[in-house]
Amino acid sequence: MKIKSERDFWSGLMFLGVGLGFAWGATFYSFGSSARPGPGYFPFGLGILLALLGAFTLFEALTIETEDGEKIGAWAWKPLIWITASVAVFGYALPRLGMVISLPLLIVVAASAGDEFKPKEALVNAFILTLGSWLIFIVGLKLTIPLWPPFLGR
Repeated sequence: MKIKSERDFWSGLMFLGVGLGFAWGATFYSFGSSARPGPGYFPFGLGILLALLGAFTLFEALTIETEDGEKIGAWAWKPLIWITASVAVFGYALPRLGMVISLPLLIVVAASAGDEFKPKEALVNAFILTLGSWLIFIVGLKLTIPLWPPFLGR
């Protein structure tokens, strides 16, 4: 069988694998019922939908002819490393530095992965996203996310 679109083939394979992985992982949680869904209900359904999307994309990659085969170009290593590092730094910094410091840190480091990085725009985005996150998660949903570093107190 000949791959007719490399991009669709590999993205379909990735969606299929991630979707099946999430669906399988969700089986370790209680499903509940449609009226009272448990913690495994939504991830299982989402995983199955993602796997179906991947299977459909994979099928298209193997059956629908493209002009140039849609070859995959070179990997963009810089954005991959910077964005992965920003998420890891955020996960480490949130309980230690609070949301007011760690979220802007995440946004500025992730924004620096791009070729068109502008510090002023990144800081404005960081301010707006931090304010919105505070309003949604702390004020609206009443989640217990640390807002400030513990050493500053309340």
